[in-house]
Amino acid sequence: MDNGTTTPVAREVLDAMLPYFTERFGHPIFVYSLGQEAADAVEKSQATVARTINTRPNEIIFTSGATEANDLAIRGVAHANRKRGNHIITTKIENPSVLRVCGQLEKEGFKVDYLPVDNQGFVDVGGLEKAITDETILISVANVSDEIGTIQPVEEIGKILRERERKIFFHVNAAAGYARVPIDVERMGIDLMSLSAHKIHGPKGVGAIYIRKDTPIEPTAYGYISLFPLKPGTENVPGIVGFGKAAELAFDGFEQHIDHMRKLRDRLMEGIEERVPHIVLNGPRGDKRSPANVNYSFKGVEGESVLLHLDLNGISVATGSACSTRKLEPSHVMTAIGVKPEIAHGSIRFTLSRYNTAEEIDYTLEVIPRVIENLRRISPVKPEEM
Repeated sequence: MDNGTTTPVAREVLDAMLPYFTERFGHPIFVYSLGQEAADAVEKSQATVARTINTRPNEIIFTSGATEANDLAIRGVAHANRKRGNHIITTKIENPSVLRVCGQLEKEGFKVDYLPVDNQGFVDVGGLEKAITDETILISVANVSDEIGTIQPVEEIGKILRERERKIFFHVNAAAGYARVPIDVERMGIDLMSLSAHKIHGPKGVGAIYIRKDTPIEPTAYGYISLFPLKPGTENVPGIVGFGKAAELAFDGFEQHIDHMRKLRDRLMEGIEERVPHIVLNGPRGDKRSPANVNYSFKGVEGESVLLHLDLNGISVATGSACSTRKLEPSHVMTAIGVKPEIAHGSIRFTLSRYNTAEEIDYTLEVIPRVIENLRRISPVKPEEM
C-alpha cells in the first residue's frame, strides 16, 4: 500500500535488464559490437519513454533519478537564463527535491516565489499569473502531489505561458504523476519534465529529464561525456533498459491500468469512511485526485504508530511526506493546506499500483479499524474533541 515511495521491480523489467550486466555489458560510446548493442538499447528506451509523453527521442536524457532531473532542470535553466531574469515561481507543496534546489538558488541571488495552495492542494492559476514579472524565467509545478494526490491544472498553466510574448520556461516534476495521469508535453506546453523509474516498477537509480529542443540550459555537473553532454559519466545501461521496459509495461493498456487503480482507490476510500469515524480526507476527491493516492488523517493517533501497527499486519503505508518519513514535524504539505499540526501527525498515505488487488484492499479495510480503535483507546487525546 505504499507504491508512492517506491515499487517492486516487475519481473519483465528484471528479465530485460539482466543481459546488460553480463552478456551485453559494453560501453555505449564505443563502435565495436558490444558498445553498439548498449547504445541501441539506450536509444530504444529513449524512444519508448518519448512515446509515452508525445515527444522526440532525442529530447529524453537519462539521469540517476527524478531528484537529479529536477536539479538539472531548475538550476540548469536558471543559470543559462540569468541575463534574462532572476525570478522563479513554484508552490509550497513541491517535493523537497524541488524546494531544496530553489533554496540554493536563493542563496545565489535568485528570487523565488513559493505560491500558496488551497485546502485541497490546488495552486490558483490566476494567482500564479499575477506573480509573473518581467524577471520571471521559470515556473516549476508538479503535475501530481506525491503526498495528497492533487492533480494540478498543468495544461491551463502551459496555455497561459504559451500566450505570453516573453518566453517563460515551464518545468513539471512528474515523478508522482507519470503512468498515473495522461501527459502530453506538446498539448500541455511543458518545456522540461522529470521522471523516475522506480515509481513505475522499474529499477532504482535511474530517471529521465525531458528537455524541449532549443531550451537554453547549462549542465549542473561536469566530467567525462558519453552520450549526453548535460549528463556526464558512463550511462547506467541496465537501469536505462529497465526504465524503458517499465514504461512500456505501464503504458501498454494504460487506460485499463488507470481504471483498475481508480476502482481500488474508491473502494479503499469508501471502506475507510464507512468503518472509521473522526477522519479527515487530505486532498480532493474524484477526477482531480490521482487514481493511485489515498490520504487520511486519523484524529487522536500518531501516524508513526499507525504505520508500525499496520506493518505488523503486513501492510506497508507512509506517513507524512514520501521523502520525509523520518521527520517528527508535520509535513510541509499538510501545513500548506491548513491542516492543524495535531491532525497532520495522524496522516497516513496509501499509494496503489496496477498490481494491487481487491483482496488486498479488503484485507486492509479489515485491519485499519481495529488498529485505529486500539490506538485511540490508549491515546490521551479524544478524537471527537479535535
